[in-house]
Amino acid sequence: MKTYYYIFTLIFIFYACSKADADISQPINQQEMYFPPIDNNYWETISINDLNWNEQEVQPLLNYLEETHAKSFIVLYNGQIVIEKYFNNHAETKPWYWASAGKTLTATTIGIAEQNGIININTKVSNYLGDNWTSAPLSKEHLITSSHLLTMTSGLDDGNGDNVSSSNLIYKADAGSRWAYHNVYVKLQDIITNATNEDFSTYFKTHLKDKIGMTGTWIQTGDLSVYWSNTRSMARFGLLALNKGKWMDTQIVNSAFFNDATNTSQSINKAYGYLWWLNGKESYHLPQTQFEFSGKLIPNAPDDMFAALGKNDQKIYVVPSKKLVIIRMGDSAEDSNFALSSFDNNLWEKINKVLN
Repeated sequence: MKTYYYIFTLIFIFYACSKADADISQPINQQEMYFPPIDNNYWETISINDLNWNEQEVQPLLNYLEETHAKSFIVLYNGQIVIEKYFNNHAETKPWYWASAGKTLTATTIGIAEQNGIININTKVSNYLGDNWTSAPLSKEHLITSSHLLTMTSGLDDGNGDNVSSSNLIYKADAGSRWAYHNVYVKLQDIITNATNEDFSTYFKTHLKDKIGMTGTWIQTGDLSVYWSNTRSMARFGLLALNKGKWMDTQIVNSAFFNDATNTSQSINKAYGYLWWLNGKESYHLPQTQFEFSGKLIPNAPDDMFAALGKNDQKIYVVPSKKLVIIRMGDSAEDSNFALSSFDNNLWEKINKVLN
């Protein structure tokens, strides 16, 4: 009897060890997506060596980031932190502004409100804000839907800076016929406020921010509300985007909406979705110009990358094919105020050297 017991014990140990070895040896690219807990700051890491990336190119990348006025830089692979670095007197707990990269927070919150049956993005904006929210003739104002605000095709004059009072929202072309980067998108926040009878920031906090464990706050700057948070919160949102609006087992925003948001949304600027920038298209437009440029938005970046881009080089790069989320926050790299600059392409040249 003892002999059978010992044999059974040995078989059990052998099976347990074999299973453990199988788990350890599971290919990295087949491992489940990792999500950090939402109630504490723990975040799993993975080493450069485990990924077979080029470790010798990491320090040149970090040197370049520091020289170009970065404050923070995070690389996630499959949800795990590969690189996390802070520069120029910044730190993990310090907040920084998202600038126009935060437009994607507004777009995502709009998607949540639509899936909750509160709004319809194809309904005219005047249904939510009332007539005369612009200075356009009512027949033209009534053409503008939330979808036009999401796609930057409102047809309103983009030459009035950050001022989005009705007197400065001037008719330029029929909605849907002209692409122009315009801060009138902020009216989407007013739409949620009016449709839900609660502040946009409260709705955002309940339905998005708290759901994925973000920190941060909206701060009013003139007519615009700008989001500030630490860098890990930006990375959390990037991870949500990588997973098409899903956090662990919960679909925070409808995947169909998220697919629409991260694909070409209109026929004029093929490199623009719902307040997201898209790489890999044959042409693109830039803010403050009606000129169409040929080629990809960021030639050195993967074709399937989509990005949230903000003033002074606030960046969220999401690359589904490589399971990557890359965050850069800081001051302007090239003394430029535009959301997109040659810095993006130079940065990706150095990132590629690490990945290869």
